[in-house]
Amino acid sequence: MSNDSRKALRELGLKTRTEVLGAQYVEAAMNNRTDFNGGLQDLLNEYCWGAGWNGPGLSRRERSMINLAMLTALGRTHEVATHVRGAKNNGLGNEEIAAIFLQTAIYCGVPAAVDSFRAAAPVLANWEAEQAAATPAARKAGKKGDKKAGKKAGKKDGK
Repeated sequence: MSNDSRKALRELGLKTRTEVLGAQYVEAAMNNRTDFNGGLQDLLNEYCWGAGWNGPGLSRRERSMINLAMLTALGRTHEVATHVRGAKNNGLGNEEIAAIFLQTAIYCGVPAAVDSFRAAAPVLANWEAEQAAATPAARKAGKKGDKKAGKKAGKKDGK
């Protein structure tokens, strides 16, 4: 792959990462970029978010569901918290997120699911507070935007 192609994939990945995890999270990660961790940021943007999240066959919503289950199975609660916000941005409801964690309790163990519920709770509370703080017009526009974004994501991924 040419350097130009890799750069384009990193830029696409950064865009996707920002759309899924939110500008505040990604800006913080990029502002903490150093000579030591710069290669990791490039890998995340190019490989995970550029190639992985933009690959064919799954919508962003489906990828979020899979990520929550896998991260629970691996016991990566810090990443669970990060991806709960992404799941909300990709249109998952609290009930769906809880159902994913309950399903993982069966196949991955109750302690893993308990940790994910614990990691998700403050993220969901913060999400709700942010939504409540938004103006009624912004909330209404956001709901319309979420539906359109979900439809666009589905169409983009061949759904």
